[in-house]
Amino acid sequence: MSLIVQKFGGSSVANPERLKNVANRVTETRKKGHSVVVVVSAMGDKTDELIELSKAVTDKPSEREMDMLLATGEQVSVALLAMALHKNGVKAISFTGPQVGIMTDRVHTKARIVNINADRIRKALREGNAVIVAGFQGQTEDHEITTLGRGGSDLTAVALAAVLKAPVCEIYTDVDGVYTADPRIVGDAQKLDVISYDEMLELASLGAQVMQARSVEVGKKYNVPILVRSSLNHTEGTLITKEVKAMENFLVRGVALNTNEAKVTIYGVPDKPGVAARIFKKLADHNVNVDMIIQNKTNKATTDISFTVLQSEIVKALATVKAAAAAVRAETVDCDENIAKVSIVGVGMRSHSGVASRMFDALAKNKINIEMISTSEIKISCVIPKACGKDAVSALHKAFGLGKAQKVMKE
Repeated sequence: MSLIVQKFGGSSVANPERLKNVANRVTETRKKGHSVVVVVSAMGDKTDELIELSKAVTDKPSEREMDMLLATGEQVSVALLAMALHKNGVKAISFTGPQVGIMTDRVHTKARIVNINADRIRKALREGNAVIVAGFQGQTEDHEITTLGRGGSDLTAVALAAVLKAPVCEIYTDVDGVYTADPRIVGDAQKLDVISYDEMLELASLGAQVMQARSVEVGKKYNVPILVRSSLNHTEGTLITKEVKAMENFLVRGVALNTNEAKVTIYGVPDKPGVAARIFKKLADHNVNVDMIIQNKTNKATTDISFTVLQSEIVKALATVKAAAAAVRAETVDCDENIAKVSIVGVGMRSHSGVASRMFDALAKNKINIEMISTSEIKISCVIPKACGKDAVSALHKAFGLGKAQKVMKE
């Protein structure tokens, strides 16, 4: 009897009927002879509702107390799912993240898992239980509750699959798998049957909302195959796995859009060694994650530095940057929240030239201005005006032949 780890997202458990549907899926898996560990997110938009509740109380909530608040959402889901399984005649038990030994660092609201002692899960499985685990949460060595960041239930599931040596981790969501672009933006987007860890990691970090990026990192590190599929039907999903040679035949595998970032610019930074390091160390000390960075030398003895951060961190980022800018005697700090980041991703880009020019040409033909550019071996990202985001995705999807009616572009 093999072990399967299954994760069900918020949309899959959004209401009692969908919870019962999940219970039926788990029951089917059990009837096939598998042991099951199920990781569950908070119901529907519960996490967003809890965030709004905090905003009604204060505009600067403590991050520790936010973790205390947000961790309650998953606790409701796991208990209800266990009850639904009991009604189906399935022996089941629910646990919080701390109860199953998920230990994290001390960074509240986006903690990293440092260790998992899965003995309690193994004992429950030996006793014949379907084990239901609250995703998105853990605890520090000081017994402080922490959460793993948005999409953290994905990370819980993949990490448990790695520790328990499960042959597959199934991620159930409200879409049929990973697409060449968001099908809500591009009508002819295609579902991919298979995608490499590296491609999925880039797409996830660049705005594709199917998987949390850190969960893909863990999957790659421990070679856990991840199957993304719908909880609403039995369609075969997308397998995220290690790269194979055939993947290089495809020039671009997907287009991603992120509209949840802001651009911060520091003007008149003294053009001296070590000044930029001082600014970004301040951001790192306050756990602000910086994405794209550009530096432009002016005609004076100064430089302008621009970088992007998540909009959810903009208040903390601006406070930190303004203090750092004053310390190095920079002139002013500006913030632009009307930006989007559009990206193309594909392992085939490693061995083909001209990809960047084709991307820039497609954007230019649609009169979309590029404000910042970032590249890696397998991706190119451009910061553009937010109003142009969806048009940019459609233009790039067409330019690289990713649509259902087009021949998939090989080089």
